[in-house]
Amino acid sequence: MKNDYLITENPLRALFFFSLPMIIGNCFQQTYTMADSAIVGRFVGEQALAAVGASYAFTNIFIWIAVGGGIGASVKVSHCFGAGRYRELKEVLYTALLAFLAASLVFAAFGLFFSRDIMELLRTPAEVLDLAELYLNIYFLGLPFLFMYSVLSAMFNALGKSRVPLYFLIFSSVFNVWLDWILVTHWHLSVAGVAWATLIAQGISAIGSFGVLLLQLKHLPSAKPRLFVPQELLPMARIALPSILQQSTVSIGMMLVQSVVNSFGAEALAGFSAAMRVEGLCVVPMSAIGNAMSPYTAQNLGAGRRNRVPGGVRAAFCLVALFAVLNCLLLELGSRPLAAFFLGSSGSAAATRTALGYFHFMGFFFCLIGFKMTVDGVLRGSGDMKMFTIANLVNLGIRVSMAMTLAPRYGIQFVWYAVPLGWLSNLILSGSEYLRQVRAGAYR
Repeated sequence: MKNDYLITENPLRALFFFSLPMIIGNCFQQTYTMADSAIVGRFVGEQALAAVGASYAFTNIFIWIAVGGGIGASVKVSHCFGAGRYRELKEVLYTALLAFLAASLVFAAFGLFFSRDIMELLRTPAEVLDLAELYLNIYFLGLPFLFMYSVLSAMFNALGKSRVPLYFLIFSSVFNVWLDWILVTHWHLSVAGVAWATLIAQGISAIGSFGVLLLQLKHLPSAKPRLFVPQELLPMARIALPSILQQSTVSIGMMLVQSVVNSFGAEALAGFSAAMRVEGLCVVPMSAIGNAMSPYTAQNLGAGRRNRVPGGVRAAFCLVALFAVLNCLLLELGSRPLAAFFLGSSGSAAATRTALGYFHFMGFFFCLIGFKMTVDGVLRGSGDMKMFTIANLVNLGIRVSMAMTLAPRYGIQFVWYAVPLGWLSNLILSGSEYLRQVRAGAYR
């Protein structure tokens, strides 16, 4: 396909082929995070699995800061690409990379100094606290690579080159799983092994991605760009900061939810950790479709083809419905093998019960997150961040309040009972804003 297919091809075809590499790539990425958990769970024990899971919500804050920042910067890149302003595009891209590299170094220092304190605040079970701290310290050493790779992936997507991150993700995932196996089962490094495996694999992918991006930019004719343009930070920040705020706030909220789960003990935490890894896989296609809607919307707006946006939303909803059915079948029919994959045949009753309870309930509701991510993607791509932020904060508020008030009293299952209610509320608010835009003639 040509580079401009998001603004020329049939919306369903364009979104499918644009999001497919992201779906495949993110599935590989989820595979190696699942492998991290499965290898330590089966070959080290439930406490090691619980230690990796205990840090999951905390590390997600930094992942989503990187992803949110990358998406925010990529919207400006998409606008420039659609309008043919290649020199400005390169300046925005270089400025974003340097800004987020600096931010990653600050966050890495923060994490190394305060990782144990935060794990204690999250009520991490005492028997897994040292392992959780060890995992986090190695994770933060590799944070600059994570930021670099996340921003580079968003830039490739903005340029319509979503296959490039796919290739690097496939390599990184396969290499990471191989390193997991070697470092845990042969070198007996426990949770440190999976942490080092992730750092090494992400580092190689980040450096390789940067080299390929430089080669891609040579094909875009322009005058020599400046490497850092402070004036470009403000327009990028208008999109990036609300996205970062929304994503990091959600992760902070999920940390509060994680603290509730931690209070149920290491066995329940191990089961919940397994469930979160599987949920991450189920959300992959929904997230990819939603992320695809941002450059799709931004490029079509930049090219003056506003009328293509509603067709893109309808096409995305069809794709979401298809993947929601597949998710439901996976979780309802494969729940026990999935639990055994992480916990082994000798998994404790509490861990297995927690994982199965999550799978059987959540299988029916992934369409909601897919629909809400689609509409969120349109709002991001059009630069309408106010309702986007409000809707996601309402989603978070429902999930956190129900988990913190009802789960301690009535059982851990209320942690996941709140999830579809939050997604539905988000969808109603974001969807209402999108429909308001349509009625106002924004996409004619």
